[in-house]
Amino acid sequence: MAKTFTDEDDALLAELGVEPEIKRSGGRTAREERIIAGFEEVQRFVDEKGHAPRHSEDGGIFERLYAVRLDRLREQAECRELCLPLDRQGLLQASLSHLTAPDEDLDDDALLAELGIEAEAPAITELRHVRSSAERKAADEVANREACADFDKFKPLFEQVQRELDTGMRETRPFELKAEIEKGRFFIVGGQKAYVAVKGELMLTDQGRTDARLRVIFDNGTESNMLMRSLQRALNKDDAGRRITDPVAGPLFSDEAATEDQASGTIYVLRSKSDHPMVAANRDLVHKIGVTSNDVQQRIRGAHLQTTFLMADVELVATYKLYNISRSKLETLIHRIFGAVRLDVQIQDRFGRPVVPEEWFMVPFFVIDEAVERIKDGTITNYVYDPQVARLVERP
Repeated sequence: MAKTFTDEDDALLAELGVEPEIKRSGGRTAREERIIAGFEEVQRFVDEKGHAPRHSEDGGIFERLYAVRLDRLREQAECRELCLPLDRQGLLQASLSHLTAPDEDLDDDALLAELGIEAEAPAITELRHVRSSAERKAADEVANREACADFDKFKPLFEQVQRELDTGMRETRPFELKAEIEKGRFFIVGGQKAYVAVKGELMLTDQGRTDARLRVIFDNGTESNMLMRSLQRALNKDDAGRRITDPVAGPLFSDEAATEDQASGTIYVLRSKSDHPMVAANRDLVHKIGVTSNDVQQRIRGAHLQTTFLMADVELVATYKLYNISRSKLETLIHRIFGAVRLDVQIQDRFGRPVVPEEWFMVPFFVIDEAVERIKDGTITNYVYDPQVARLVERP
């Protein structure tokens, strides 16, 4: 039977620097609540995206993190049993035959780390060491997270940041310096986006180092009143910890360059003059969408000798000049938008070998032009291409 702690017990434990495991509302421990919170983050992803997180390079860092977390939740019998009553989407209903047996030696911190969930202080049942008074004081640096009462005010900021990451206006980079922690900055820590909403006045620690109290909002609807050095340590300890860069000023790209802009290349849209039956029957719909750093006319010279141009001459439909943008990321974004209507034709190269060219799509030009405009203003992540109505439609 579980031991009940008296006030005298609590006082003695406090002197020893040990904190008893407190049962929260509903009879759950702090660790169990964090495991459930981690599972609920995965559920919110499924609600928003309409599918379980996947181990896909196209899915982005957060989808891959959630996919790993879901794997761990399925593998650990304790976690599976804890979250199963909440599994309204059937995420844990995987075949148990292939799941690994739980590691009997896995302690609380290790388990939560496996799940990508921040661990709290160890429980009374894990007397690994007795903390000194200095350690107890340091424990105040990591404040417990609580529900963010005004999260509605911050949610649009996280959604905008995700759109800007998707379009390349922002990037994630390894965290390096404490000086990067400023009000208005975004980070990735523990698999969650974190926003520094408030930064208090700088103060000196007992060791003569600068620090400040922060209000940090997390994208799962929680917040923490933590110290700047605590966030710094969390980012340094997290192999996946990242700083999210500020957005690139101005549109993603434009047809005119500012004085300080550096040219990156050109998007070009082509129609094929091939006599392939599929192409000939749909000539006004079949378009190649490519990106090049070279002169477009030079790029398409000798098109009839290249499989990428269907071994035929081409008609240049439109070009869009790029500035200060990753050509490869932009090309990947465009191809993902129209991936469902990629042209599936097989041709032969000059040596008679079969080739399936890429970058050709069955899509009207006016839709391509609209997609480019929405990439410019950053709204493209709100839209998908619907082949049934041949236009971009808002995501459900």
